[in-house]
Amino acid sequence: MENAHLRFGLLEYVRFTEKASTRIRLRVDRYIGEDRQAHLLSVFGNDSDVGAITAAVHEKAAFSLTLPDGTTKDVTLGEHASCYKGAVTLPGRKHPVRHLLAVSQELHTNGSAGRTILLRYRREEAWATLVSFLGLPADPAWAEHILGIVEGKKKIEEIDGIGCQPVLISATTDEVLEWIGDGLRSFVLSFPERNGPIVWPRFALSASLFPAPSTAGLIGSCLPVS
Repeated sequence: MENAHLRFGLLEYVRFTEKASTRIRLRVDRYIGEDRQAHLLSVFGNDSDVGAITAAVHEKAAFSLTLPDGTTKDVTLGEHASCYKGAVTLPGRKHPVRHLLAVSQELHTNGSAGRTILLRYRREEAWATLVSFLGLPADPAWAEHILGIVEGKKKIEEIDGIGCQPVLISATTDEVLEWIGDGLRSFVLSFPERNGPIVWPRFALSASLFPAPSTAGLIGSCLPVS
């Protein structure tokens, strides 16, 4: 965790009252967004600042977000965002640090509109998530073929992130079912040899949340080699 502060973003919000204006600044350890639309925002600070940001999220306010590379943009979580608050106790501090996790309506219903947001892109993880969110009848062994199609059709887009390397997969249930059907008819895919429950691999959320090297070129490197 050396130099972890260099991976943080900065969230700024100016609150106006009849008599004065107050500028609130909080550190951002996790963020997912597309242009102006924020999908996930994780910040921490004191009671009053976190309370003010929570109220601003519910009021659909706009915030100024500075990414770790110095880029600044205005973002908002939009309509019907959800907020979850907690506290983090740190050694040597008398009072705990307050934490806020704000989630957009789209991320709360992830995958329902044919748009699935992932913290990072790994084929096995992405396939398990798509199958779960889209309600697909599928097998773990089909990941390479189906996601090869998804990559080939350029339906995976890297989006803005802090503390993660998020991607957006644009694929509907009907589209994926069509690719599965084509694969089965051509015998590129096959059903399991035995009847019974399908065992899916388990993935730890913590593995997706720890900082990792840049994913520049990662999606392209996952393409199958002919």
